Amino acid sequence: MGIFDSLFKKEKKAEIASILPQEIFEAGVLELKDIIAPSALKVSPKELNLGEKILRSFFVISYPRFLSESWFSPIINMDKVFDVSIFVHPIETSKVLRQFQKKVAEVQSQIHTREEKGLVRDPMLDVAYQDLENLRDQLQQAQEKLFDVGLYITIYADSEAELDKVETEIKSILDAKLVYVKPALFQQEQGFQSTLPLGNDLLNVHSKLNSSPLSSLFPFTSFDLTSDKGILYGINRHNSSLVLFDRFSLENYNSIIFAKSGSGKSYMTKLEILRTLMFDAEVICMDPENEYEYMAEAVGGRHFKISLNSEHHINPFDLPLPGPDESTGNILRSNIINLVGLFRLMMGGLTAEEDAIIDRAITETYALKDITADSDFSTIEPPLMSDFELVLSGMEGGESLAQRLTKYTKGTWAGFINRPTNVDINRKFVVFSLRDMEDELKPIAMYIITHYIWNAIRKELKKRLLVIDEAWWMMKSDDTASFLMGLVKRGRKYFLGVATITQDVDDFLKSPYGLPIITNSSIQILLKQSPTTIDKLKETFNLTDEEKYLLLESDVGEGIFFAGLKHVAIKVIASYTEDQIITSDPSQVLAQKKARQIAEEDRSPATETVPIETLPNKVN
Repeated sequence: MGIFDSLFKKEKKAEIASILPQEIFEAGVLELKDIIAPSALKVSPKELNLGEKILRSFFVISYPRFLSESWFSPIINMDKVFDVSIFVHPIETSKVLRQFQKKVAEVQSQIHTREEKGLVRDPMLDVAYQDLENLRDQLQQAQEKLFDVGLYITIYADSEAELDKVETEIKSILDAKLVYVKPALFQQEQGFQSTLPLGNDLLNVHSKLNSSPLSSLFPFTSFDLTSDKGILYGINRHNSSLVLFDRFSLENYNSIIFAKSGSGKSYMTKLEILRTLMFDAEVICMDPENEYEYMAEAVGGRHFKISLNSEHHINPFDLPLPGPDESTGNILRSNIINLVGLFRLMMGGLTAEEDAIIDRAITETYALKDITADSDFSTIEPPLMSDFELVLSGMEGGESLAQRLTKYTKGTWAGFINRPTNVDINRKFVVFSLRDMEDELKPIAMYIITHYIWNAIRKELKKRLLVIDEAWWMMKSDDTASFLMGLVKRGRKYFLGVATITQDVDDFLKSPYGLPIITNSSIQILLKQSPTTIDKLKETFNLTDEEKYLLLESDVGEGIFFAGLKHVAIKVIASYTEDQIITSDPSQVLAQKKARQIAEEDRSPATETVPIETLPNKVN
């Protein structure tokens, strides 16, 4: 037997030796829970120390007789880090009814006992009896069901003082609604696990609620600003939900963005343009700083550089073809009015007499080309600025006006507008860049371009977005500001949304047309603001003090998004590919240019090699 024993022991040792390396190897394998687990965990009666965070769990112990709708929304919308778990355990109606029968009998017995003793009626017993009877009737008729409901909250903080502060804030909000919570003393570990997204109710602290009060917890009423369709504008900073909106589903399609320089307004606009192009919409952009050129190239759009030496020209005397419900007479009359506004801008203002002379001269200039209210605009050749100057110089009282117009026809600025139109905006994305235009001429150029765009928009009904960056240039003059307001008010009829962007809040709001443009914009976006303008914006948009400080302390791409009567705090987020197309960061732009240059050099044909025989002999 001794031999067999020794053999058995040897076999056992060999078996253990073969298993041991495998166990050692498996013990060294990292699992997902090992990676996400904190570095340390300390369990105490009142809280848990989870790595660098301290957390505390609570459960709801008592509810009032009535729960109003959205009573839980102040907690959900707190700007704190916390987890909420709601466990709903249905109770069989047959069991509940048997318990109710006993409970009703007990309450009824207490009421009769008090009556026999001659005691004053107890209102609490009467109300309890009525509630039990009503609920029993509803349960029997299947109008209500009863549930065991556990509501648990876990809050997080960096210090115990901060944790106490958050606890006090939550308790004060719920106490005001007669909802009472208690900390899970000596059950903090179970409370934390109950609020993890694992579906484990380890606390088992339940209150009985019927369907109606339970429904007040669902859905979570939160500061959501979203719709079923549209583009992603950003992330809701309150609850990380998506801000999805379709501007073309609102009462008007206009938007306005106010932001200080460098706060991300152009970045956000370019992101919206990129996403709008994916929804079968055309976009036309006024670009004062040449920020949209690379984006136009990337999406296959057109980019026109408008300057004194540019090869692209727009003739302000062009006339659009009439639509199905428009007459040539009305179009001609409207164009003459717009041209009077243009000359008022070009000449630095006109008196009433000069205004009348300009009006008559424009009419006669069109007549010189046989253009009248009855003409066919598809066969006409519109006049040029030099034709108008010729007519004006031959009119009584028009000599001085013609002299003031000379710089636009023969002087330095002649190449700008005294040429036939040679631009075509028949693309999904079109950009007019005004960076190289002199500052003195920028308002005039923006007026002419927007007028040309407006004529093209009226020609054919399409879903379009007109982006006017640095709109404060147009707000400098009443004529350009008035024309912009006309676009904003009339654009809806032609399926046009106007996106107005500006950093100079004071200039915009000082104009009599500034506030009407804001009120006629369904979407309003406020990004990071400077202290000098925040009070004006607070008054205009009826901001609270918290919203005011939010705008002052926001990072780049953060702010407040208004849509109708609702508004949320928003953070703009782009994908890596989108960011590469729309970035305005000079360091990124420079890096992209270098990368494109290297790529072009790599694509260039290799230099021709020279045969060795033709090389000169090296002299030692």
